[in-house]
Amino acid sequence: MTKKTVGMISSYHGLEQRADWLWQQTPHQFGSWGNIQIMAQAAKPDFLLMYQFDFPQKEKVNQQKSWLDLFRKKQQQSKVNVQSLLRDVPQERIIYLLREPPLEEVVDKNKTIYQYAQEYCGYISGPDDFAPTPDYMPAIWYHGNSFRDLNEMPPPEKIAPCSWVTSGISRTANHRQRLDFLNSLQSNEIQFDLYGRNLPVWAKTSGELGNKWYGMASYYYNLAIENYADNNWYVSEKLWDALLAWCLPIYYGGSAADKLLPPGSFLRLPSLDEKGIAYIKEVTATPDAWYAAKEAIAEARQIILHKLNLLNWLSEFVAKF
Repeated sequence: MTKKTVGMISSYHGLEQRADWLWQQTPHQFGSWGNIQIMAQAAKPDFLLMYQFDFPQKEKVNQQKSWLDLFRKKQQQSKVNVQSLLRDVPQERIIYLLREPPLEEVVDKNKTIYQYAQEYCGYISGPDDFAPTPDYMPAIWYHGNSFRDLNEMPPPEKIAPCSWVTSGISRTANHRQRLDFLNSLQSNEIQFDLYGRNLPVWAKTSGELGNKWYGMASYYYNLAIENYADNNWYVSEKLWDALLAWCLPIYYGGSAADKLLPPGSFLRLPSLDEKGIAYIKEVTATPDAWYAAKEAIAEARQIILHKLNLLNWLSEFVAKF
């Protein structure tokens, strides 16, 4: 069987320079999975994945501006020729996946992106109801471990109760709500280790991680708190990362996780308030819940690695042609 190559472009910083993007999500060499090979920078791929690609906005010309103002603006902004990025891939073989949540602050932008995508892409999906094809985001993860290690390993030694790996992003109301909850947890002296980048100066943190594995694998529980919990589609790597590290996630998010993972493989955080604080305190006081969930966690890990995996999703998409 001749494998089909899948190229990739993204607006995520750094991914466009990575030839090995997604190679860690397969046990095979050079990004192979079934009938495909992910080759992000392939000059003439058979299929193209546009992964959270921000299309250049079409400029609205203000008739009141002078020709000199328009000339200066044109000189300052380098226009991206989208067609030149598509590498002659037919439209029906171009896939657009939007993976950001439909936060109130970005809904209009996301709708505009979908409109642009329809000019170039044959399949367009995102984790929201207004996407051309609403769907869950195929799973990616942010551990440096090989696929084989994740697939075959027993639970690592657990020596600490709970961790949270997050960031100090505060650009939306939902981000600020999460930071307020972090502040409340630490003010109430809930025992957990905090890791992350750009956290507020008041946060008691253990520092930034180069590999999320080290902030999760040694812990029984992990706080997996989404930025968005208000629809039936959105679930992110926060949950996948925790489970792949053999943590029992204490999860705050929408109902998508219930449809994708087996019962008992994660715990539901009821709310980001005093009730949620009390729940975390009670659960993390002993490892009992982790031991009770051990088999469900093992099952969930296999679903993430083999079924929800973005490479498996791409393989199934390509098989339709």
